[in-house]
Amino acid sequence: MQVRPLIACVGLLAGTLFILPGTTAQAVSVPFEALSAAALYVSPNGTDSAAGTQSAPTTLTSAIARITPGGTIYVRGGTYRYSQTVTVPQGADGTSGDRTELTAYPGETPVLNFAAQSTSPSNRGLAVNGSYWHVKGIVVERAGDNGIFVGGSGNVFERTVTRFNRDTGLQLSRTASDTPRDRWPSDNLILGAESHDNADPDGEDADGFAAKLTSGPGNVFRHAVSHNNIDDGWDLYTKPDTGAIGAVTIEDSLAYENGTLSDGTQNSSGDRNGYKLGGEDIKVSHVVRRSIAYDNGKHGFTYNRNPGSMTVSDNVSIDNAERNFSFDAGTSVFRGNVSCRDDDGSNDKTVGSADGSNQFWTGSNGSRCSAYSGALRWSFAADGRLVVTFGGAQVTP
Repeated sequence: MQVRPLIACVGLLAGTLFILPGTTAQAVSVPFEALSAAALYVSPNGTDSAAGTQSAPTTLTSAIARITPGGTIYVRGGTYRYSQTVTVPQGADGTSGDRTELTAYPGETPVLNFAAQSTSPSNRGLAVNGSYWHVKGIVVERAGDNGIFVGGSGNVFERTVTRFNRDTGLQLSRTASDTPRDRWPSDNLILGAESHDNADPDGEDADGFAAKLTSGPGNVFRHAVSHNNIDDGWDLYTKPDTGAIGAVTIEDSLAYENGTLSDGTQNSSGDRNGYKLGGEDIKVSHVVRRSIAYDNGKHGFTYNRNPGSMTVSDNVSIDNAERNFSFDAGTSVFRGNVSCRDDDGSNDKTVGSADGSNQFWTGSNGSRCSAYSGALRWSFAADGRLVVTFGGAQVTP
């Protein structure tokens, strides 16, 4: 009997695949019940033909091909080294009520390392082109382009880390140039994610997070942190060739020290903003609320030639190199925002509707700035919320 075809066939019935570090899996006959378990396991030492049980883990690429909709792939800790993109293909979908899970095994940290890739727009790390997946606890680093590329819809990316990639850490855009507008990635949630030290060779494209050029409506970033990327913390750029993107919501998030990598590297070609909210005079009504911009290399929050009607509320912007808030056109609504500086800097500009609930910088700090003195620190609480402190005192934007 040829065991491998049997395992591959029965493995299609499995709901979840697990991979165990340090295991050398062999193609062996295993009970049907083990193959049809609710979970599949993967590890750095797994093999394609293995059953995907805890004792016989498989590979990540094999698990993605074999998982049933709504199943779970548990990724054991350790470093997984790849030279090619790991892809969740279009059509490999869960459902809105039962997402397919791609998650770190509890208490462990899997790192997908793509250092073997050359720098190229085609060399992404993890490409999630399917819909209704939940990716949790995965680190993606050193890809030849985006660390995580999102072309599908209805996905959740929770507590992911994208770092040292050669373009934007996590980006939402269409999968191909002929993808119709109604299939642009929509309704994705990026939750409690971190993106840092992403840098392209030209120093002008690699952001922490981006929903730009060809992303659909309903995408949300919540409790996310973008820092020390060579370009912007967030980039919601639009251009005439493709027109308006869908409105994006950014909330309860933090952008700091973008434009300068952790090792001090800078590039004058980069825009270096905390939150870059548009481009090319195309109107999009984004929502940015309860978020912080600190010590970025240009503006904290900038419309970037988006003359639309954005909702900008309850944000804090501190000591950014140029303006803390820079909105030169449009009909945006500003409520409850605070702008602070340790020394002199450019006055804020907010064209739109800004009432007395805001405290913008016009040469001196307002009373609310006393809460934002001292060193910035951040962490994730046990419930996943982003916690930011200044000088040891917890603050709420």
